[in-house]
Amino acid sequence: MSQFKRLIPYLDRVLVEKVLQPAKTASGILLPESSSNKALNWGVVRAVGAGAPNRDGKVIPLDIKEGDKVLMPEFGGSKVNVEEGKELFLFRAEDLLGKLE
Repeated sequence: MSQFKRLIPYLDRVLVEKVLQPAKTASGILLPESSSNKALNWGVVRAVGAGAPNRDGKVIPLDIKEGDKVLMPEFGGSKVNVEEGKELFLFRAEDLLGKLE
């Protein structure tokens, strides 16, 4: 169990929980291990930083908010272990590929 309650990213960082493929279908059929262990390339935003400062020092807020579904690059981000059983990664907002609606 982690001693931390929550991770609040700095600046333009975004904490994303990767969505994993289910180990079985809705009807209860178990999927092969080779297909169920792979992470999809999207996740749910769990926390966002305040934004990055521009040249004048004014903080520009991010257009991403908690709960948004985002498309992530296949590689990159910093894996963080804050919550057991969840794959959480810190990305710079500019590294995310897009928002899913």
